[in-house]
Amino acid sequence: MREIKKIRVLIVDDSILFREVLCKSLGLDSHIEIVGSAVDSYDALEKIRQLDPDVVTLDVEMPKMNGIDFLKTLIPEHPLPVVVVSALPINAFEALNAGAVDFVKKPLIKHPGELNAFISELLVKIKIASTARIKRGPFMTPLPVSRLVNTSHDMICAIGASTGGTEAILEVIKDLPATSPGIVVVQHMPPVFTNMYAQRLDKLCKMRVKEAQNLDRVQKGQVIIAAGEYHMQLARDRDGYYIKSEQGSKVSGHCPSVDVLFDSVAAVAGRKAIGVILTGMGSDGANGLLKMRQKGAYTIGQDKESSIVYGMPMVAYNIGAVTKQMPLPRISGEIIRYLNQLHP
Repeated sequence: MREIKKIRVLIVDDSILFREVLCKSLGLDSHIEIVGSAVDSYDALEKIRQLDPDVVTLDVEMPKMNGIDFLKTLIPEHPLPVVVVSALPINAFEALNAGAVDFVKKPLIKHPGELNAFISELLVKIKIASTARIKRGPFMTPLPVSRLVNTSHDMICAIGASTGGTEAILEVIKDLPATSPGIVVVQHMPPVFTNMYAQRLDKLCKMRVKEAQNLDRVQKGQVIIAAGEYHMQLARDRDGYYIKSEQGSKVSGHCPSVDVLFDSVAAVAGRKAIGVILTGMGSDGANGLLKMRQKGAYTIGQDKESSIVYGMPMVAYNIGAVTKQMPLPRISGEIIRYLNQLHP
């Protein structure tokens, strides 16, 4: 019988109690080997050099050197997959910007149900992180985004992403002009974090960005981010597009689901839509993007080389859902190019 190659994990946390809980709980999984633990960032750097782990779990709020500065030191020297454990959304986003692959909300140990759910989620994200492609620097220099000349058409853009997607989405939308068509986005993310993420993007982008609320109008110059644990669907009335934001069961393993959004965009917008599928594990969004393309939408997939996890865009490409596959830094320019060549 072939022996399973275990994922070698280093746990970094300044709490001895939490380290012990993680070591014991994660170590019960047959695919995980806990190779060690570290009490702070300096200890972690030394242990990484000694133990050569496949994945690191990192508490952001630590003494001496915090997790953000640790990542900025680590990634250029050792481009390892890091899963951040943080109680604060803002710290999690800073960590992702510094090179972490994903994050999990830190639980209260005194709540067994919350702790068990956390361990289950962390195990999944460690396994996904072990397949991630971590790069020392940017894949390529993005081209300057051309001026949007043609703004008269009734278009909408839908974007879906998962692991590695928070920074990939920012890369796509940050330089799109305020005159761009409305954008609707699903990024797999828990409640509270989606609102913080929308606020962060709003400060960094030329377009306005907000978390979805039921019956929000889709407006030119605005990006709507699906709320955690709420599916987002596109709808239309005589005044134009609006969204429905409703709780529901997981679809394609997620809520919000990219497939749910893309299915609705295919049905409501048809050829008046652009669909973009970015980095992420699994297949959520692939079938929905195929429906969009079949209805005449222009569809773009992130390529393997620039994806942290080439899962969702790979499945979409393999089933024929992608009109054009390209590196992440080229996608925003491609959106503008396509919009400009449309007839008013």
